[in-house]
Amino acid sequence: MSDSLASTWRHRTYDRLTLHLPRRFCELPFLPFPEDYPPYPTKDQFVAYMESYAAASGVAPRFGARVEEAAFDAAAGAWRVRLAGAGGDETQTLVARWLVVATGENAVPRVPELFPGGAGRFAGRVLHTCDYNSGEAFAGEKVLVVGCGNSGMEVRLDLCRHGAKPSLVVRNTVHVLPREMLGLSTFGIAMALLKWLPVRLVDRILLAAAHLALGDTGQLGLRRPKTGPIELKNLTGRTPVLDVGTLHHIKTGKIKVVGAVKEVTRRGVRFADGKEEQFDAIILATGYRSNVPTWLKDGGDVFTREGMPRIPFPNGWKGRNGLYTVGFSQRGLLGTSSDALNVARDIYCQWNDTGRHPANNVLESNDSV
Repeated sequence: MSDSLASTWRHRTYDRLTLHLPRRFCELPFLPFPEDYPPYPTKDQFVAYMESYAAASGVAPRFGARVEEAAFDAAAGAWRVRLAGAGGDETQTLVARWLVVATGENAVPRVPELFPGGAGRFAGRVLHTCDYNSGEAFAGEKVLVVGCGNSGMEVRLDLCRHGAKPSLVVRNTVHVLPREMLGLSTFGIAMALLKWLPVRLVDRILLAAAHLALGDTGQLGLRRPKTGPIELKNLTGRTPVLDVGTLHHIKTGKIKVVGAVKEVTRRGVRFADGKEEQFDAIILATGYRSNVPTWLKDGGDVFTREGMPRIPFPNGWKGRNGLYTVGFSQRGLLGTSSDALNVARDIYCQWNDTGRHPANNVLESNDSV
């Protein structure tokens, strides 16, 4: 349930967040970012951009309602979507010929199995990065940050800048690349090279440049995957970390790299190697997951039990009975754009072929529960 446009950016991101990629790679169709915006817009600037985009496009989302269930009604040949109001005391049902699932692959926080029960034994604070605002609240504290994606790395940097003592849990291999090379965006360089060179060759070029700029990250406890960063992103959706200063603090010892956590204790954690350490707080930078299985019925031909498309990109956007998906490609804006165009073309063709205009999102009932 959202109360505004870009609600995730407004309410579930940390204060210092900026776009990780240059703004030109994050623009939506027909409306560039304002010229006076910096290369990497802040969260507030991005929210303002989304508001201006919605206004210019005539998009008026409905807020304050939660989808409790969406199921296909074979007799009616349409989808019935049951909504609950903000207080949960009133339900409404919408009927639609087509249903586009666009909640995305990052809808709800992902919490490791170790922590839902184990965190209850810990005497300190435990929170997901969606509830983290600033390192100011952790000044002088020892903080264990679990997860080494872009958000986790930036949270550690923010903690350092506010006088906290963060530790980095490394459970898997990770690619760390400089955000810029020779003053140019690393992502931009990669996109330009991919127009002319195969993925694996571009990966080798990026890794060679990263080694020159950052050194051997494996010596810091950040082992690289055997698969290159772009190929790995295409295969698994795992995004490489674009370093904005965190690696420097790891090299100087301000950020401590530790191994996998075996058990949460009352005063800290016990690691896989048997060592124990005390912490004042634990922050879970463990990402997000799809929430589709909690509300979508009859989506088995499209979605797995984890709420991701069964058929990989670029062919997983369409299911049966007018069901579509947008934003589950693990390919960022490019993948989302591809899905959206496919869905729009397909619905447009059906609309014209039938010669009739079925009512979409028609309110069927308004019943108090």
